[in-house]
Amino acid sequence: MKTIPLAKSLSCSAISRRSFILGLLAVQGCGTVSGPVSPLPGESPYSSELFPVRPVNRGKFAKDLQPVTMAKRIDASPGSVVIDPHNKHLYFIESQGTVRRYGIAVGKTGYSWRGVATINRKVKWPAWYPTDDMHAETPGLPKRIEPGPANPLGARALYLFSDGRDTLYRIHGTNEPWTIGTEASSGCIRMLNEDIIELYEKVKVGATVQVL
Repeated sequence: MKTIPLAKSLSCSAISRRSFILGLLAVQGCGTVSGPVSPLPGESPYSSELFPVRPVNRGKFAKDLQPVTMAKRIDASPGSVVIDPHNKHLYFIESQGTVRRYGIAVGKTGYSWRGVATINRKVKWPAWYPTDDMHAETPGLPKRIEPGPANPLGARALYLFSDGRDTLYRIHGTNEPWTIGTEASSGCIRMLNEDIIELYEKVKVGATVQVL
């Protein structure tokens, strides 16, 4: 299995000028997110989030893109993550015979990658720092996009490292839920915000991520 190459020019999210400008209007300031709080009866499970999380209509997605726990043996250790870009699936290995499967968006043509990495950081409502290439594509793009509804990284981000160095690849949420099940990103793995919030609580720092 090849090691994930480092690529300074890669960006985690392909973002159109129109969607960015519209989304930027909703940007809010960053802050500290407290630990999960159990919702009251009838209350949204995301009511304690720093920013709104609006669950999507799952009926608009193919059935195999909806999260499900299933009996499946994958050659990976419990607690690790395996990504199948071809089928747009991410598997969290719960045990030797049980996995939690999620639908994802993957890198568009020319941006896909494969290899093995380690999750070295987990961040709630991360800020996003566009790359030089993204600044060249979208003049006027800020150097830092604050956490919030307009941020392309969404509600959570898992930072992938190889040999102790940041690969610049992420597993993260998205403010473009309609892209799930497609080849839309610049190499990173996108998940619905509800799904990355769930995965974030399951996976630990130090976990292995394998992209097939």
